[in-house]
Amino acid sequence: MTDNAEPQARIEELRTEIERHNRLYYIDAKPEITDREYDQLLSALDALEKEHPAFASASSPTRRVGGAPLANFENVRHAAPMMSLSNTYSKEELVEFDRRIRKLIPEASFDYVLEPKIDGVAISLRYENGELTQAVTRGDGTVGDDVTANVRTIQSIPLRLSDLMPPAVLEVRGEIYMDTAGFAKLNETRQEAGLEPFANPRNACAGSLKLLDPREVAKRPLDAIFYATGELDGVAFDTHEQMLNTLKSYGLRVTPSYWLKDAIEEILDQLDALENMRHEFPFEMDGGVIKVNDRRLYEELGATAKSPRWAVAYKYEPEQAETALRAISIQVGRTGVLTPVAELEPVQLAGTTVKRATLHNEDEIRRKDIRIGDRVIIEKAGEIIPAVVKVVDEKRTGAELEFTMPVACPVCGSEVERREGEVAIRCVNLQCPAQVKNWLTHFASRGAMDINGLGESLVEQLVDGGLVKTPAELYSLQKVEALGLERMGEKSADNLIKGVEESKKRPFEKVLFGLGIRHVGKGAANILANEFKNIDALMAADVEALEAIHDIGPIVGKSVVDYFRAPETRAVIDQLRAAGVNFEQADAGGSHELEGLTFVLTGSMESMTRDEAGDRIKARGGKVSGSVSKNTSYLVAGESAGSKLTKAEKLGVTILSEEQLINLLGSDEIVGDENAGQMGFEF
Repeated sequence: MTDNAEPQARIEELRTEIERHNRLYYIDAKPEITDREYDQLLSALDALEKEHPAFASASSPTRRVGGAPLANFENVRHAAPMMSLSNTYSKEELVEFDRRIRKLIPEASFDYVLEPKIDGVAISLRYENGELTQAVTRGDGTVGDDVTANVRTIQSIPLRLSDLMPPAVLEVRGEIYMDTAGFAKLNETRQEAGLEPFANPRNACAGSLKLLDPREVAKRPLDAIFYATGELDGVAFDTHEQMLNTLKSYGLRVTPSYWLKDAIEEILDQLDALENMRHEFPFEMDGGVIKVNDRRLYEELGATAKSPRWAVAYKYEPEQAETALRAISIQVGRTGVLTPVAELEPVQLAGTTVKRATLHNEDEIRRKDIRIGDRVIIEKAGEIIPAVVKVVDEKRTGAELEFTMPVACPVCGSEVERREGEVAIRCVNLQCPAQVKNWLTHFASRGAMDINGLGESLVEQLVDGGLVKTPAELYSLQKVEALGLERMGEKSADNLIKGVEESKKRPFEKVLFGLGIRHVGKGAANILANEFKNIDALMAADVEALEAIHDIGPIVGKSVVDYFRAPETRAVIDQLRAAGVNFEQADAGGSHELEGLTFVLTGSMESMTRDEAGDRIKARGGKVSGSVSKNTSYLVAGESAGSKLTKAEKLGVTILSEEQLINLLGSDEIVGDENAGQMGFEF
């Protein structure tokens, strides 16, 4: 379509293209464009919609960022009741479940479907003629809360179905959840901000859906999977398996795994196998759901007052362990937060040996009445972070000791404070070695300045030896000083100095992220870099200017302003600038020699990191994807390349070595597959 096309047609074209890319990314896991290219499409659509408000649509991808805060949630009556499944922890009861069904329909032949049971928040979405019109929580099963504005912010949920002839009404039921990695990151951020951490992903998810500001919901790592239907008009499903396949074809995410079995005995065996897989899923999985596959039998089987007779949930026992709490230590984080940590008698839990568990904060210790010397029950919150669940009171001897938080920082001895409205206690000394070490480790990490070889142990030596007190001082580090560190040879010292020097060229958004500004993650750093273009413009911005930016908001805005207002920060910025660190956003134009080519990077590289390689590819117009598909142009295989290399070979994708990639990036000619042999490709 040309630039002179009718605005409405161009708007529809952009919406369709963006929705296609959403599906490729969230449903098919086969992205074709970079995040930057996706953002450019979204920006183009947003500009057109603002210029032509008559063509606005509630299902536009631009609505995902969230609108104005809500006054409250409206109550909505479900068109068809949202029944809950009956639960059991007993395999004998599953056998009885099978007997009851066969007694009710003795002549019928059927099989079962087993799915993983997601521990999330039940939701019902209503699509009318393909458009998402309403999202409602389960509530009491008859009436729930209208959370449409919040659900629209979840990227994996389509605002309109990807079908040219969608049904008149499709009501899908499923589970909104918070992925385990996102949950761990969210809690870490909350603790650094002095806020109460969430107990588990389900609580975090439920709390997120009930936020009255959709813009805040958009920042939470929410996702959804669908596995049932409510009201239907214009579509019908004979089997549960057919329903799952159809929902997926509409662009709705469904369970990543399910099993069809003829007999309940096979289901019992598969439940054991599923339990062994529970840590492989990105969500909290607390059991399996068994359903009759033939949906035509559902009406005949009927339901009790609360639950259908054709399905049941089998729940696994929570993975917990009992051990002794030997001591409580204090960790000082990057922003000075003092976090109490339980030092435990080592115990096996969820396949790993656990020696430490978070106690979150002083209020949590008081609420659970945790004492040194207690026998405690621990479990992995969100399958990631070990946490103390409760004390085994009956095993107390009277010798246990109550714990009190220190009145001074255990690392530097400076005073600590508890800010109004926060549960956290902080060290007020910005030069506290613990804060400096965490800051430097963050600054040097992948995703930030990516300084090769500068890990925690080396940072520890640099700070303890008085060689480095801020990130800026890394750039005045001399080789002779590095050679004085433990286990530091000539080559390692050269690599460290080289890595520090190379980090000066990192893109502006990575420098911003590396500065460690509270509440500014990778996403916010990227937005700020694109908005302000250089550090001076950002430092001059006030809270109102920052708050006006999509996905920034008042909390991040205030944090940025407070950060740059501090004299200590200004001094570090000046030192970094003098050292030659990049504080300018690069021109997005770049060259386009690799335009139309998609690269996948795997294995370790010697001359540069994978992030650096990706940046160089994108700077020349190429695309970088995380997964191999038939649309992949090249797979770049470094050392220890794994399954991606195998898949690429099966699909006939051209394989590049690191040296060949460097030649490609440094050449004005792009050599296609037909010349692979001439370039010396090895398969």
